[in-house]
Amino acid sequence: MKGQLSAEMLVLMVVVLAIVAIASMQLIGTAKGAGKQASSQSQDLLDRSSDAIKSQSGEACQYDGDCDAGSCDTTTYTCS
Repeated sequence: MKGQLSAEMLVLMVVVLAIVAIASMQLIGTAKGAGKQASSQSQDLLDRSSDAIKSQSGEACQYDGDCDAGSCDTTTYTCS
């Protein structure tokens, strides 16, 4: 009869859906791992660049955080 699904067709559809579900779970797991790694590397890069741009003693600054030693003289705006 037309319009009826055979048992073999139902089994095949279940197998295909299972394969799709397994593949999607693997992709989600991979994406989460890649996201964590990218976030970690971005934070490491940010930390390194923040340290690299800090002013040395005698160089210009506005705040204590601008200086490598952590002390900015706000009268002369230089790191001490």
